[in-house]
Amino acid sequence: MANTLGFRCLSLLGIVGALSGCSGAEPSGESPEATGQVESPAIVSSITEGDYVIRSAMTNKCVDVASSSTADGAKVQEWDCNGTNAQKFHISPTSDGYFKIINVNSGKGLDIQGVSTAQNALVHQWSYVGGANQQFRFVNRGGTQFSMQLRHTDMAVDLYWGSAENGTSLVQYPYTGGANQHWTFDRVSGGGGGTGFGAILTRETFNAMFPNRTAFYSYDALIAAAAGFPGLATTGDTDTRKREVAAFLANVSHETGGLVYVEEINRGEYCDTSWGPPGCFCAAGKRYYGRGPIQLSWNGNYCAAGNALGLPLQANPDLLAQDANAAWRTGFWFWTTQTGAGSMTAHNAMVNGAGFGETIRTINGSVECYGRNPGQVQSRIDAYLRFTGMLGVSPGNNLGC
Repeated sequence: MANTLGFRCLSLLGIVGALSGCSGAEPSGESPEATGQVESPAIVSSITEGDYVIRSAMTNKCVDVASSSTADGAKVQEWDCNGTNAQKFHISPTSDGYFKIINVNSGKGLDIQGVSTAQNALVHQWSYVGGANQQFRFVNRGGTQFSMQLRHTDMAVDLYWGSAENGTSLVQYPYTGGANQHWTFDRVSGGGGGTGFGAILTRETFNAMFPNRTAFYSYDALIAAAAGFPGLATTGDTDTRKREVAAFLANVSHETGGLVYVEEINRGEYCDTSWGPPGCFCAAGKRYYGRGPIQLSWNGNYCAAGNALGLPLQANPDLLAQDANAAWRTGFWFWTTQTGAGSMTAHNAMVNGAGFGETIRTINGSVECYGRNPGQVQSRIDAYLRFTGMLGVSPGNNLGC
C-alpha cells in the first residue's frame, strides 16, 4: 500500500509478512471466483423488500450471475452457494404485487432475454428499465417455497431440465408444479444491524464518508465481505470496534483516493519470484499492480491472498477490479492476517491498543514511517480523525508512526 495522492510506483503491500423431475443437463459453466458459506441466512415464508440468496428447492444450489459479471446479457445460472455478491439479490416492489430482482454485485436485474414470450427463453441479467420481462410475482407453493412468475408471460422461472449441474441455465416455462420451478429465499444482512461492520457502519454514514466513491465500492459488497471475517469489528468494547472500522476505512480512503480508484495509476509489473508461496510464478501476460481497497500488489501477495480466500488471483489478478466482494475480501485478509512491514496485524494493533499508527506501519511502514514520508502519514491520520468523529468515538493514542 502506498501513496494514492501521488499515485505511485512503490511496493504496496510490504514484502515482509506477505506470506504469512427431469433429465438431461446443460454443461457446467464458468466458476464464480470465491468460496465460502452464505452468512447466517434466515429462510422466509413471505417476500418483502430486502437482500436475499435464492436457492433451487430441487438442488439447494444458488441463483448466480456467471463469473460475477457486471455486463448486460451475463448468464444467470445455478451454482454451489459461496457467499459472493454474485449470488445476492435486492428484491423490491414495482406495482400490483410484482417485484424487481437486482443483483447486488452488478446492480442489474433478472430479465428474460429479448423480451421473449417463448418457452425455455433464457433468464439473464440486464440494466433495469422497468420492463414486464424484468418483473416477477412470488407465489407461495407451500411452506417456504415459491414460484417466480414473469409479468409479461406469467411463466415460471425454471431450472432447465431440473439439472443439478453447476452452470445450469434458468429459463421461463409454463408452471407445472415441479420442484425445478420452486425456490427458497434466504434473507441476508444489508448492513446497519447485527454484528461487525454492519452494526457499526450504516449505509448513510458510509456514503457520507465517501461522497465521491465509484459505484464499484458498494456498501453491500463491503458488509457482505466483512461477514466472512468473524473477529473483524466484533472484538472488544464498542469504542474499540468503532476505532477498528474507522482505522480500516481511513487507510482504504488514503489508498484509493476516497474509494475513487480501483486500480493504481502508475502500473508497474510487480513480479518478483524470490519470495511468496511455493510455485508463485508470474502468469504470462499478467501484471500484479495495485488493485482493490488496500491496493494489493506483487505476485507473492496475489498468490497468498488467493490461496487463503480460494480466489484464482495468480492466474487472474484483474478479478480484483471486476468483483467488489473479492476486492474487499483481500483488504480484510491483509488487515486481519498479515504483519506487512510492521510487527503485528492491523487488526491486532487496533484491538490491543497499539494505536492507529501501527496500522500505517503494517500497511506501508517501510515507505512512510520513521520520517520517510510524513505527508502521507498525516493524510491517513486526517482521514482517521474524520471517521472516528463521524462514528462518535475518540481516536485513542499513538496516531503516527
